[in-house]
Amino acid sequence: MAEHAMTEAPGGAAHAEVEPSAFGLTPPAWIALAMLAVFALLLWKKVPAAIGRALDAKIATIRQQLDEAAQLRAEAESLKAEYEAKAAQADAEAATMVERARTEAAGIVAQAEADAAALVERRTRMAEDKIAAAERAAIDEVRSRAATAAAAAAERLLRDKLDAKADKAMVDATIGGLARR
Repeated sequence: MAEHAMTEAPGGAAHAEVEPSAFGLTPPAWIALAMLAVFALLLWKKVPAAIGRALDAKIATIRQQLDEAAQLRAEAESLKAEYEAKAAQADAEAATMVERARTEAAGIVAQAEADAAALVERRTRMAEDKIAAAERAAIDEVRSRAATAAAAAAERLLRDKLDAKADKAMVDATIGGLARR
């Protein structure tokens, strides 16, 4: 049996529309029946169970990946802590090396200052010794020249004042003085 629907046109006149049907079902009923048949077929072929198994497998894979990620994170944190410890140790060693280098540098500077002071003192002493030796040599040379000059002057004086007679008298007096002794 066909159902009739009444609609009103814009001018106010009503006219009837006839909806087609097969086996007494309207198109929306056929769509609903087809959907029920598809759902029944899906249930009969156990599609929801297959979908559930696929989802369970996907969940298991995701859980495994999450576990691996957690393990990798723990390893990364462990490595980070290890490298932070190594970095701290390296910083401590660097600080120790810097302090040791400063101490050694201070020791080297102190030693260099002491060596320089000793060298200056030694060179000063050597210079003073050379000056003293030069003074002694100069004094000796002056004395030598003075003695040579005095001897030359005495010789000239004696030559000028003493002649052969005076020499004879002096020689005789000296010999006479020797005999008395």
